[in-house]
Amino acid sequence: ALCRGEGLQMTEARRSRLFCRYHDGRRNPRLLLRPLKEEDEWDSPHIVRYLGILSDEEIGKIKELAKPRLARATVRDPKTGVLTTANYRVSKSAWLEGEDDPVIERVNQRIEDITGLTVDTAELLQVANYGVGGQYEPHYDFSRKDEPDAFKRLGTGNRVATFLNYMSDVEAGGATVFPDFGAAIWPRKGTAVFWYNLFRSGEGDYRTRHAACPVLVGSKWVSNKWIHERGQEFRRPCGLTEVD
Repeated sequence: ALCRGEGLQMTEARRSRLFCRYHDGRRNPRLLLRPLKEEDEWDSPHIVRYLGILSDEEIGKIKELAKPRLARATVRDPKTGVLTTANYRVSKSAWLEGEDDPVIERVNQRIEDITGLTVDTAELLQVANYGVGGQYEPHYDFSRKDEPDAFKRLGTGNRVATFLNYMSDVEAGGATVFPDFGAAIWPRKGTAVFWYNLFRSGEGDYRTRHAACPVLVGSKWVSNKWIHERGQEFRRPCGLTEVD
């Protein structure tokens, strides 16, 4: 139902508390003169969309770099931390690092400026392409307590936040949906959505289980930046309770 746009509707009272605003990354010098447009997509958990994140030229360069490297998308085995293919993720993906091209370096820096979180300990930029029928069934981006070794090899802690760039419009299908509370976020080329997977305490926010709806018409291009805990100690300090 969520994939058809028939999901839970937010009450008018809650919707009235969703705003759009200019975002300057807490007076980040790179954003002060050109602040970004930020829209609230959902209130709790807080999901925001940023407009005008990637230009058409940048998207073209990212696709150009990714296409020769595209391979069946992998997921991290929760028991071993090794990347493996899975039937519940139908897409192709490639990993790009800042050294590959100045555009990737620029995108990484932009994500750091916007979020206020260091990307030094983040994973490489993952580019994914979903053709017709491409989907990703409901999953968590963070590792749960029963899979403590999922990111052990990286040595950077859990995935604290997800920054998802939409690099194409999709004619039909392809929404990012959160079935536990009914949000459906539709791809809009050049925009990005951001949410925290963990509370400030480091506890996982289980409400953030999400899925990529099947693409019905067209092709869907996205790029993900998974930001990790290490290095965020002073950028996002703990609150007073487990669920702050």
